[in-house]
Amino acid sequence: MRPSNFRPKNIGIYTLPGVEEAEATAGSMIQYLEAAGAQTFVCTSRSDECLRRQIEEGSVDVMIALGGDGTMLRAGRLCAPHGVPVLGINLGHFGFLTEVERNDWQKMFPELLEGNFRLEDRMMLRAVHRRSGQELSEWQVLNEVVVCRGQFVRPIRVRASVDGYQLAAYVADGLIAATPTGSTAYALAAGGPIMPPELRNILIIPIAPHLSVDRGIILPEGAKVTITALTNHEAVLSVDGQSPVTVLDGDEIEVEASSHAASFIRFQDPSYFYSNLTHYMEQNPVTGNLP
Repeated sequence: MRPSNFRPKNIGIYTLPGVEEAEATAGSMIQYLEAAGAQTFVCTSRSDECLRRQIEEGSVDVMIALGGDGTMLRAGRLCAPHGVPVLGINLGHFGFLTEVERNDWQKMFPELLEGNFRLEDRMMLRAVHRRSGQELSEWQVLNEVVVCRGQFVRPIRVRASVDGYQLAAYVADGLIAATPTGSTAYALAAGGPIMPPELRNILIIPIAPHLSVDRGIILPEGAKVTITALTNHEAVLSVDGQSPVTVLDGDEIEVEASSHAASFIRFQDPSYFYSNLTHYMEQNPVTGNLP
């Protein structure tokens, strides 16, 4: 956590299209911010090209993400390489990563415009997919890298190596390599530990392991993990819950700390993570929809 030292003047608002509440809220925010002397723009796109163009042009000091944790992940990945901090306004069900609830933004915007906030840097991962030594794709990752079975309900075999040394071999539905941010996402559902957001360690956790190591392993800062798929049926790779990519037998996925960090705007006391933890763990965003 580091203190801010600027008053933002160029503010972007990012939301997904077709969400009426988000579009209406964005309109109200523009009126408020421009009346206060700020320059604003809105990106409503699933392709992210609008947001990427504005960030690369250097025309934004702060990005406001309207939505849930998925919107925060998308905004964080795009803003991190350019050092643009993100403020999350929760319009979703859970909002573990967001900072301000949907009805509280007008109370917090004066603090934003005065620079009365902290910047919380979150570790990111760099993931590279290789096949026969050839690099196929590269991603910047905020939550997790997952190598898992595809449509066939059969476990896959994967091998994890750390800095060139074999760590463990697994027969499981999959293997997760998560950041501390991702430790409260899929890794938590798979039985992993909760890691404070300021750490820079990679968490390795298997998904439904069968006669394999069934405990999560927290690796030292700076470690590089190589996940090798050993499978004769469909396996896939997914980063931050994005569309899966087919993984073949022998493919390698290298995961290490990225040179970029996602920066989130925080108004709360630095101990907020611990004070909010029980509150979030006792919530289930589905139960409110049950009869």
